Amino acid sequence: MKAVYFAWVRERVGCSEEEITPPADVVSVADLLAWLGQRGEEYEHAFGNAKVIRVAIDQMHVKHDALIAGAREIAFFPPMTGG
Repeated sequence: MKAVYFAWVRERVGCSEEEITPPADVVSVADLLAWLGQRGEEYEHAFGNAKVIRVAIDQMHVKHDALIAGAREIAFFPPMTGG
């Protein structure tokens, strides 16, 4: 699946997108966030407080308990503020 990173998540990870293959036991968005946070220092910095990360699967915003099976693209966003 393709992982797409936006704003400061992108800056901390160091790329805007990449192909990822999570292990079989990573089945939900929460699992994926935890797995990403263990991929290295920059990922830990980006996903260390996963509760604040918003996620979209195939361009539909989802909650962290959503299942990722069959996802082609998962996008990660920092909290959004109004203005």
